[in-house]
Amino acid sequence: MADYIQINGEKIGRGEDRQLFLEIALLPTRTDIRLPVRVIRSVKPGPVLLLTGGLHGDEINGIEIVRKMLSSGLLKPDRGSVVAIPLMNVYGFIQNVRGVPDGKDINRSFPGNKKGSLAKLLAHKIMNEIIPKIDIGIDFHTGGASRANYPQIRCVFDIEKNMELARAFAPPVILHSPLIDKSFRKAAHRKKKHILVFETGESLRFDSFGIQHAIDGTMRLMKYLGMKESAPEPGKVEIYEKSAWIRATYAGLFHSKIRIGDLVKKRQVIGEITDPFGIESYKLKSRYNGRIIGLNYCPVVHKGDAILHIALQQNQ
Repeated sequence: MADYIQINGEKIGRGEDRQLFLEIALLPTRTDIRLPVRVIRSVKPGPVLLLTGGLHGDEINGIEIVRKMLSSGLLKPDRGSVVAIPLMNVYGFIQNVRGVPDGKDINRSFPGNKKGSLAKLLAHKIMNEIIPKIDIGIDFHTGGASRANYPQIRCVFDIEKNMELARAFAPPVILHSPLIDKSFRKAAHRKKKHILVFETGESLRFDSFGIQHAIDGTMRLMKYLGMKESAPEPGKVEIYEKSAWIRATYAGLFHSKIRIGDLVKKRQVIGEITDPFGIESYKLKSRYNGRIIGLNYCPVVHKGDAILHIALQQNQ
């Protein structure tokens, strides 16, 4: 482990706990938007772990996960260093939206460009100031557009280190998820850094159940990496190579017969779609056996809308 970690021209030595600010851009009002970065270092050598939330501005569960660990002192490592960025997308957070003012998705703008759009500018700053200094990362996310996610780690099963880290985290569900072009995870992978994605809950809502799973999993990962002496014991972990969406076959009002996290069987009635006038009603059945890992909480659906995300049991 290096004696110093240098970010944005500032050197953080062993044993230091420092709050830094990355300059991103100015608002039209000339208000300066800065990205807060917390660096917490042990005096003992070890890996550098990155924890990020709020890459999408309306996904507040990730923000709360990192904030809660910081405020409780859980991220003080016995060995190694933690780089914590609770809120990556300050612009989106201020406006309660997923992206930035120009409508771009930061998580489809990596590795970025210092002369590009606002999203690419932020991505470029992260890739050049943060990623070279870390070894491993967890990027905390939340379902969007009224769709909630069951607590899960998404990673690439073909990358051995990904699976090793995911098993150490030990969430309720581990789901195979290929690298997506221009995503934070893929850009970091090209720099030989391993970033896992944790998903839980829905946008603009706290999910206490998933937040606690995320905190417990982070502690287990830190223990596995030798950064902590103790961590909560893991519960049951289910591993799924595939998943599928069930979509609305009709437009109308969706009435769910299941809850997120439930196991369902093929041909099981999982809900019904009615018209608003009390005349028509259609049963919606599962086409698969598996675990409900995503659920649309918005009752108003159009034909083809994604309603349920199911992690599939083998041989389907």
